[in-house]
Amino acid sequence: MAEDKIEPADTPPSPASEAPNPSWQRVQLARHPKRPHSRDYIDGLTTGFSELHGDRFFGDDKSIIGGFAFFEGKPVMIIGQEKGRDTKEKLMRNFGMPKPEGYRKALRLMQLAAKFNRPIITLVDTAGAYPGIDAEERGQAEAIAYNLREMSRLPTPIITIIISEGGSGGALGVAVANRVYMLENAWYSVISPESCAAIIYRDSGKAPEAAAALRMTASDLLEMKLIDGIIAEPEGGAHIDPEATLATVREQLRSALAELSGTSAQQLIDERYDKFRAMGNFFSEAAL
Repeated sequence: MAEDKIEPADTPPSPASEAPNPSWQRVQLARHPKRPHSRDYIDGLTTGFSELHGDRFFGDDKSIIGGFAFFEGKPVMIIGQEKGRDTKEKLMRNFGMPKPEGYRKALRLMQLAAKFNRPIITLVDTAGAYPGIDAEERGQAEAIAYNLREMSRLPTPIITIIISEGGSGGALGVAVANRVYMLENAWYSVISPESCAAIIYRDSGKAPEAAAALRMTASDLLEMKLIDGIIAEPEGGAHIDPEATLATVREQLRSALAELSGTSAQQLIDERYDKFRAMGNFFSEAAL
């Protein structure tokens, strides 16, 4: 008796055959291992960088680097979140996830810049603030909240650039600025796609769907008026041509600093405060 022929089971479509998800593609580009980091921008955009350390309370958080430097001959304070390159440096930098002492160090440097009337440039690149027990014990939420309040009051221009990942309060803790710009393939959101998917879909593997739902890309945020501009990247991402990326970032910084240079301290404070207070406010007319 001849054996019945067994037909092969239908195979699921390959990822290549599925519709592309632009939001997830940008998230992947933002995480590319060769993408320029904060230290690359500091070295490429400024001269005479003098790094400052410590928060004067607990210690020195190496996930945040900052200090005085010169941008095109003009003194500035530049502060960046740094993830590190190799395994040893990533561990030292805590994968770019600051602890409370990192935010307190950043604020100390910003207040020092304000004292000497120096513009502040912050570079955001973090998946989020460190959620460990030791960070919570030392007041992680309080440190971020304190930064939000104090940054809104600083009487000096503040410019923020999200260069890759901008995760939740971990990013916002150094991003209450007069001008907020994003690189074309960066993301900025209240939560990472994986964490959102784990909460909403009970499946972190649905991060691509969460990325689209969160509207976390630069074009989404510009449309919602949550950022002030998008900095173009070379085709394929910033890692393809870092020098070209540096040039466009330099041009944007030059323009923003020139625009803010003639603004009074009180105007800077009022504009910054009004800018962030307006976010998330919606009004509708009462039904007649």
